[in-house]
Amino acid sequence: MSESFEARVTKDSLVFSAAHFITFNGNICERLHGHNWRLDVTVCGQLDENYYVFDFIALRDACMKLVEDLDHKVLLPETHHSITLETSPNGKEVTARFEDRRWVFPVEDCCILPIRNTTAELIARWIGHSLLENLSLKNAKGIEELRVSVEENFGQWATVRLST
Repeated sequence: MSESFEARVTKDSLVFSAAHFITFNGNICERLHGHNWRLDVTVCGQLDENYYVFDFIALRDACMKLVEDLDHKVLLPETHHSITLETSPNGKEVTARFEDRRWVFPVEDCCILPIRNTTAELIARWIGHSLLENLSLKNAKGIEELRVSVEENFGQWATVRLST
């Protein structure tokens, strides 16, 4: 019999309010809107010499840092194929363009993510890769998988599973 364990964090404090818009079906672009997103993160693997999979506090703190970076921001995709982003010469504004539509935001109100679209799935993946790097999970002994779930709206979750 083989065993595998999980350390999971999901708290009321792992919530961020953020606006976004996505494109789909080629040329359809949603209106700008917001959500109260929630994060749920699970580290899977074997027990270490302390008999735990991963330190809950370290995991919680790393998640909190990411939530703080996303909270009360407009989430914009840096690598979208048809949304372009441009920072004003004075560095104070970001202009997002899609076809004939244009949005202008203060720089401090934006979080430009290195993703192709601001879907819950890609946001979950970005958070997962950020946690893998920030917590050195790829090099951690006994860690087999990181699962990151992002709730976009009550009962609507997107999850990514990343093997280490």
